Amino acid sequence: MQRIRYAQVGTGGRARMYYEAIAKRYAETSELVAFCDLSQTRMDYSNRVLQQEFAYAPVPTYKPSAFDEMIETEKPDVVIVTTVDRTHDDYIIRAMEKGCDVITEKPITTDAQKAQRIIDAQKRTGKKIRVAFNYRYAPHHTKVRELLLEGVVGEVFSVHFEWLLNTQHGADYYRRWHRNKCNSGGLLVHKATHHFDLVNFWLGTQPSTVFALGALNFYGQAAAEKRGVESFYYRCHGSEAAKGDPFAIDMENNPTLKGLYLDAEADSGYIRDRSVFGDDIGIEDTMALLVRYKSGAMLSYSLNTYMPWEGFNVSINGSKGRLEYTALERPYINAGGKQGDEGATVYHTIRICPQFGSPYAVPIQTKEGGHGGGDPTMLDDIFLEHPPYDKFCRAADHVDGIRSILTGVSANMSIASGLPVNVDSLVSW
Repeated sequence: MQRIRYAQVGTGGRARMYYEAIAKRYAETSELVAFCDLSQTRMDYSNRVLQQEFAYAPVPTYKPSAFDEMIETEKPDVVIVTTVDRTHDDYIIRAMEKGCDVITEKPITTDAQKAQRIIDAQKRTGKKIRVAFNYRYAPHHTKVRELLLEGVVGEVFSVHFEWLLNTQHGADYYRRWHRNKCNSGGLLVHKATHHFDLVNFWLGTQPSTVFALGALNFYGQAAAEKRGVESFYYRCHGSEAAKGDPFAIDMENNPTLKGLYLDAEADSGYIRDRSVFGDDIGIEDTMALLVRYKSGAMLSYSLNTYMPWEGFNVSINGSKGRLEYTALERPYINAGGKQGDEGATVYHTIRICPQFGSPYAVPIQTKEGGHGGGDPTMLDDIFLEHPPYDKFCRAADHVDGIRSILTGVSANMSIASGLPVNVDSLVSW
């Protein structure tokens, strides 16, 4: 049997889920043939993980300037893109033009212009793009889709979606490259793409109009000064001022963070542990949206990243009643702990409130693994030669990926202009 050949570009914190899956669970049908990254140190670290933890032979490594050479030499069937968000479009397009299918981390890209480039390149090449929307596969998120398909609340008229990130996970976006909107598109693109995709997926519809407000109220130097903070520092490592700061992280004593980032600073130029109260943060921490969908449904959405707990409250209102959905999630920082803890839920509840009848709780399956059990199921769907039939059609392509970011892209435009944005005006399909 001929195994499918994979090359992976980007070996930071999100990379391991994919190369570990290939080396371990899917080794009979899949083969990792190369890494590509700006940092040789990071690629060497990933190869050591493959060797020491999975007895997998080290793979050839390539710098970004040799990306095309990597494809020509190693002949992958599929390229996995786990780089900084702003570079996704470039690698997706170059991979397709070289004859490869693509698996990409979310978000598929960061703005409408890059999205259009991907649309045009996919039409031109005919290659396939999979977007890793693991939230779709979490049993509790899938259950909402199932209930709505069954019509338990009838026709959906409105959704309220409140997402809370706490001062561990939420703060981490302001330490990393995500703090600059040119890299991530801000959290309305990088993080909320999950949530906007869920609403698209649950309701089976697309956004048509978006209005948004946003501000940097907690993180950043100006906000901290307003609260009376007087001691500031550039980064955590080596800083006396960072000692005892609950917003600081210790990379020196975390083997993964040290291997991927601290040891790689010389050849990557990337500092992973910036102060969350630096003066160059360009993304919001307080965000609110109104969205109208083509189905006629409306969404009110909020995202706050400095909360005392992490999780969400979702209410879906329809012609036959109301669905109330709540989850408390376990906080984490990227690459700072066990992979299975990422996005893991402490509890989740779904309650149906019929228009005429008593409210009742809906039993929800629980499953081990990252993102509430979504990661293992998604990986099966991606890497198994014959994945199980999925009546919920959770596999996401470039169309799903782009439709999810267009809500966030529109929101960024609305925040900047103070005006609502017509989503259909952003790209041409």
